[in-house]
Amino acid sequence: MAKKLPEVDVVIVGMGWTGGILSKELSESGLKVVALERGAPRSAEEDFSVPHIRDELQFGIRHGLMQDLRRDTLTVRNNPSQTALPMRQLGSFLLGEGLGGAGVHWNGHTWRWTDMEFKIRSMYEERYGKKFIPDDMTIQDWGITYAELEPYYDKFEKIAGISGQAGNLNGQIVEGGNPFEAPRKSPYPLPPLERSLANDLFAGATKSMGLHPFPMPVANASRPYTNPDGAKLGQCQYCGFCERFGCEANAKGSPLITVIPFAMKQPTFELRTLSVVSKVHMDKQKKVATGVTYTNLQTGEEFFQPAKIVILAAYGLNNTHLMLTSGIGKPYDPVTQKGVIGKNYAYQTGVGATLFFNDKIFNPFMSTGGLTTLVDDYNGNWNFDRSGPNFVGGTTLNGGMYGGRPIDFHPVPPGTPKWGKAWKEAMAKWYSRSMTINSAGSVMANRYNYLDLDPTYKNALGMPLLRMTFDYKPNEHRLSEFTAQKINEIAKSLNPDFLSPAKAKTAPWSVVPYQTTHNTGGTIMGTNPTNSAVNKYCQSWDAHNLFIMGASLFSHNAAYNPTGPVGALAYMTVDVIKNRYIKNPGSLV
Repeated sequence: MAKKLPEVDVVIVGMGWTGGILSKELSESGLKVVALERGAPRSAEEDFSVPHIRDELQFGIRHGLMQDLRRDTLTVRNNPSQTALPMRQLGSFLLGEGLGGAGVHWNGHTWRWTDMEFKIRSMYEERYGKKFIPDDMTIQDWGITYAELEPYYDKFEKIAGISGQAGNLNGQIVEGGNPFEAPRKSPYPLPPLERSLANDLFAGATKSMGLHPFPMPVANASRPYTNPDGAKLGQCQYCGFCERFGCEANAKGSPLITVIPFAMKQPTFELRTLSVVSKVHMDKQKKVATGVTYTNLQTGEEFFQPAKIVILAAYGLNNTHLMLTSGIGKPYDPVTQKGVIGKNYAYQTGVGATLFFNDKIFNPFMSTGGLTTLVDDYNGNWNFDRSGPNFVGGTTLNGGMYGGRPIDFHPVPPGTPKWGKAWKEAMAKWYSRSMTINSAGSVMANRYNYLDLDPTYKNALGMPLLRMTFDYKPNEHRLSEFTAQKINEIAKSLNPDFLSPAKAKTAPWSVVPYQTTHNTGGTIMGTNPTNSAVNKYCQSWDAHNLFIMGASLFSHNAAYNPTGPVGALAYMTVDVIKNRYIKNPGSLV
């Protein structure tokens, strides 16, 4: 039997960006907060120093900062007629684990999602008609607007130290920024990163084609920076060890160096690492959350932590898993389309080309997580006509390099032998003479893409594994074909000596090769309990004192990375809890 602990004001499950934000803000307001993190403790000083953090084999290849699949994993399949099997090794996406979560090893790409996403169904129906959206595409409006989130986007960008160039400042289009972004009231806190040769080539090519290149907005500090809370970030060193690694220079905006240290200073805050939550408990009337049960992985002891407010701030897939194992909310059924928990799981799609030049040296080892130039003309540009290519959603295109680490990066032209002397010679020649053009594309929700509990497999604690049913649908195939065509047009205009062209993804999704860790949906936001798990304030429809954070709230996946709205929603939610909910507990809508 679980040992019952004294009640606290707030218990938070997970300590990444959202858990760190809520822990800091709520404990500073005087609330007694306990945060439970399933992974191990970390600190930038002890864990990310040179030369240890530059161990590409440990972190880049063997995924040293990621989830141990021997203890917990999920099962995957492409459609409901198949039998799902466990994911035995990390591949398509990399599930983070440990203090700081994915905010430790992310690249830092930070976007502001706009009303094109938040009002996606109504805006598409208004422009293209209701028949343009396929019957099985379950996209829906979120019930929130960009205007409501704008001040919280601004706060998150300043806390994380985002480097970028504004493109729409108070309604005025700014040269060099993204002209398709929604109006922002203040510039980015830091200027963009220095440009590379690959950035310049891509920018020149796209501009000559009438497109609008701009630098990636990113949590890689282009200058030394002190954020509004007093956290100090170093200047990016362009070391090339960014994604999958902690930052040796403290230059990457991370919860480990921003919000978490400030929470740790509060006498009302307590952190418990290596603590795996297995259930959220409800009262007898199934109306109020009473606390969580968790297991201490070091001792094997089980505890019940009572709390007045329960906040799920784990990675999105884990939030959905915990809601399902706790029996809160009705699980989604793709046949009847009833239920909400597990609904609208979405992923991301992307294709890329590699260009080889005899006369250009790109120095790919001198890079960072956001050293890339983009165009948003086929995504954020609402004037771009989707009726011709016939897809809902869009894609960003980017040219540049994230890092040329020696084990992972060794491009060679088409026709090069797979091994032996000729391969080694080609690898040595083309390592510095190649660049890439890639894309990040949206994935729309579909009735047959969802999450539920696997009936067969269990994790080390005896909990049913989360089962993922996912495949790209015709909408995404058409988007992929369109994207590959556009990338190849840009690539050919640069006249490379050799080209590995972009190829559309029309085959079934595979969990084996890495693609992206942008998993969304499962506890989606909406306007009422029949179509969503939470309201616009991330508050569960089933329990007024249960709040859910992260990308599991998204009712589809955009071409943009998810961390911007994840951070903004966290700040909005903590604002509402402190200024409204504490004074008058109950439904906020």
